[in-house]
Amino acid sequence: MVYATTLDHQRFTFDGLKVLMAKATPRRSGDELAGIAAESAVERIAAQLALADLPLRAFLEEELIPAEIDEVSALIQAQHDPAAFAPVQSLTVGEFRNWLLSPEATTEALTALRFGLTPEMVAAVSKLMRLQDLIAVAAKCRVITRFRSTIGLAGRMAARNQPNHPTDDGFGIALSVVDGLLLGSGDAVIGVNPVTDTVDDYVRICHLLDDLRTRLAIPTQTCCLGHVTTALQAIERGAPVDLVFQSIAGSEKANTGFGIDLALLREAQDAAKSLNRGTVGRDCMYFETGQGAALSAEGHHGVDQQTMEARAYAVARAFDCLLINTVVGFIGPEYLYDGKQITRAGLEDHFCGKLLGLPMGVDVCYTNHAEADQDDMDQLLTLLVAAGVNFVISVPGADDIMLNYQSLAHHDVLYARETLKVRPAPEFEAWLAEVGLTDAEGLLRREAPANLLPADLLALTSGGAHG
Repeated sequence: MVYATTLDHQRFTFDGLKVLMAKATPRRSGDELAGIAAESAVERIAAQLALADLPLRAFLEEELIPAEIDEVSALIQAQHDPAAFAPVQSLTVGEFRNWLLSPEATTEALTALRFGLTPEMVAAVSKLMRLQDLIAVAAKCRVITRFRSTIGLAGRMAARNQPNHPTDDGFGIALSVVDGLLLGSGDAVIGVNPVTDTVDDYVRICHLLDDLRTRLAIPTQTCCLGHVTTALQAIERGAPVDLVFQSIAGSEKANTGFGIDLALLREAQDAAKSLNRGTVGRDCMYFETGQGAALSAEGHHGVDQQTMEARAYAVARAFDCLLINTVVGFIGPEYLYDGKQITRAGLEDHFCGKLLGLPMGVDVCYTNHAEADQDDMDQLLTLLVAAGVNFVISVPGADDIMLNYQSLAHHDVLYARETLKVRPAPEFEAWLAEVGLTDAEGLLRREAPANLLPADLLALTSGGAHG
């Protein structure tokens, strides 16, 4: 179908929904790299005007990627709930934007709407929104998940403690874990990106993290972020696996590039649940996404990168997911060129994920060859807290020495909690007080209590954890 509009006495036509969506996307380097972006700001505005007048039901009538060749498209079709869609089925994309910003779009109404929406609908409406619109709507969405801690409650923001090490050295990992704990990071997960993807290394890291967690009685979950097939082998060998991690994307072809499909993810979830390691819940999957992932895998099918990102959320919501985060600036400036593009993408991703019913977090980050700096990350973190982000990721000094990119520091989590008045997950908050890391007002003490690290943990970190 051809879509058309007139702007400033000039007629613009867009050959199909895929083209219209790409042309309407706010500027980003990935779409320009793919050759699908608007050729001018005027064309972009014209596309947004045409998109605003498009009925939401058009996304049920015209596929961006045919379900016959793509299991993600088939999944999106299967997930759609006509009854949930009924309250907004007569709206255009522009009218849907206005409804989302209205008092009628309460937390309860947005929750009921989740499976009435497709990722393409959500991506489309985000393209018409300012940053404050994305924040205002996401702040009304509430997605709560549980394993050993409860993530996503109102007024709270969790943090992933990311103790990566360039050689997977156990001593270095353990000390980095403790460094994050001393600053209150770790209630979302204590998660290590391993240097290698061998089963032996995966099992060793799982045991190390579980030993640290149990010795300190921390009410959180741990994760070694190896490939899902490695996790399955580790579970077979009796490793203490809390969460199963996997990077996912918005098309079957891109996921094939990651070495996965939906059946494999279901097998992994079943295996993790069989261990029954959760205490307050059983949400055991952890997914990671990022704008540009499908394009870099040559699996985007000519669809713009932000819409492909939203389609990845259809994969995530098919599972019992404790955590999902976009690594918003990690893939590089080829896809998100500078701080401005990274900031908008982070808020888009968070908005789309929350509206689709996912426990969204964001790795507020950038690579060292991007036109971005920590001031940009300060701004994005602050905006995400206003938007009600479920969790962020923090590393020592904001510098991941293994993955070689810039993220948030543990001190940034402290800033968000003390200045922007958000609290840790309740179970973790109670633990911080119990071990003496926080005072009666819940504020982090500037000096750690002397008894926080018992003798056996000191022995572990001084040699026993070497790999």
